[in-house]
Amino acid sequence: MSTVLVVDDEPQILRALSINLRARGYEVVTAGDGGEALQLAAAALPDVVILDLGLPDLDGVEVIAGLRGWASVPILVLSGRSDSADKVDALDAGADDYVTKPFGMDELMARLRAMLRRNSPADSTPVVTFGDAVVDLAATRVTVRGEEVRLTPTEWHLLEVLVRHPGKLISQRQLLVEVWGPGYETAHGNLRLYIAQLRRKLEPEPSRPRYVRTEPGMGYRFEP
Repeated sequence: MSTVLVVDDEPQILRALSINLRARGYEVVTAGDGGEALQLAAAALPDVVILDLGLPDLDGVEVIAGLRGWASVPILVLSGRSDSADKVDALDAGADDYVTKPFGMDELMARLRAMLRRNSPADSTPVVTFGDAVVDLAATRVTVRGEEVRLTPTEWHLLEVLVRHPGKLISQRQLLVEVWGPGYETAHGNLRLYIAQLRRKLEPEPSRPRYVRTEPGMGYRFEP
């Protein structure tokens, strides 16, 4: 049974999430502010955290930073803030995904399941398959319909970061720092160019990508 820590200062949301999570077999721990959330996270060691950004004591981004100081637990941000800058700040601080209020319970539960799957040891497989493409992470080799596809070192590194985190929204800044290194945080043109090149080589319809998806204003998500 997975344990979920739900952090929100709205009692009705805490109650609704608790009821729905318990009905689906999850153990639930709740907190109404950031300080309590950090204490409970250390005590309960949850498998996943659902975190509201608008807390009365600490900003949600501060809570994410506090958790990331010692834990790799998946964090799903739940917030009424629709500004993409807030979402990017949360992702850059270490959040794994973001759902905006008001939200559909089915969507939130699907995101939660995906995060738990990504965090399980079974997801360390070195071969990732999507559509007609097969990515062998151990052999650094990509094939499409059985034919090897040649990627540049930068294309490979970008693809590797994406496919190692299926379903996770990765901010542009995260990708730029991971692939190009510090100092390239604002080189968005580089990122768009290489994403387009990957799509041309791997997507059935590059102009209508199914697997390397854009989240406007935020980043990219690999959907196998």
